[in-house]
Amino acid sequence: MSAGLLCLALASTASAMEKAPVGHVKTVKGVATVTTDGQVVKAQPGTPLHQGSALSTQAGSSLGVVFGDNTIMSFGPNTSLTVEEYMYEPSAGKLRLGARMGKGTLNYVSGGIAKLQPEAVSVKTPTGMIGVRGTQFLLKVDEE
Repeated sequence: MSAGLLCLALASTASAMEKAPVGHVKTVKGVATVTTDGQVVKAQPGTPLHQGSALSTQAGSSLGVVFGDNTIMSFGPNTSLTVEEYMYEPSAGKLRLGARMGKGTLNYVSGGIAKLQPEAVSVKTPTGMIGVRGTQFLLKVDEE
């Protein structure tokens, strides 16, 4: 029985690793983490991001990430954001970037998705949702 559970655990870890990344960490200052499928890793340049990844920075820290369509997000101290949806298949017309920001600060610079289909990008906050209609915005979300 325990051998079966071990095999199941290894299979689920392997399946998480097999998912194609949607982006990666570009820069880190201080302490930041990326949590994917319950696995928390210290963010460092090259750390992969997946759909469902939760990004977090601590006090005095910052994090920069780049997505597959060249969207750039930069996070200030004490920030949390989850990549809820990401799809970049322009030849198939499949474009979507959806994120949920819990707190902190974000500088967003749009990439291919927003340029091809601006309404396909959104950032949800505890009090509302931002639809991207331009190429750059700054966002600050205070803790509730």
